[in-house]
Amino acid sequence: MSAQQVAFEAVIGVEVKGETWACVEIPDSAELFGTGKSVRVDAMVDQVELSNVGAMVTGRGGHMISLNAKVRNALGKDIGDVVTVSVTRR
Repeated sequence: MSAQQVAFEAVIGVEVKGETWACVEIPDSAELFGTGKSVRVDAMVDQVELSNVGAMVTGRGGHMISLNAKVRNALGKDIGDVVTVSVTRR
């Protein structure tokens, strides 16, 4: 994998301002992407492909990818479930 690509397992659910959002957090993403700002990525979550999505900042120095209801339905998973993720910066 290149310096701009990473694969990991994550639990769906990132705490943001006291709420749990349906997102997965990218480990060590600020170092991986070289920025604390939002970046565009391609992601594979289990077998669901997400093309050109925004990796948003978490507010704690990392990045996260939102998994909307359509994606969670395709996965058959929801907040609290574990997914396998691979992320490539565009």
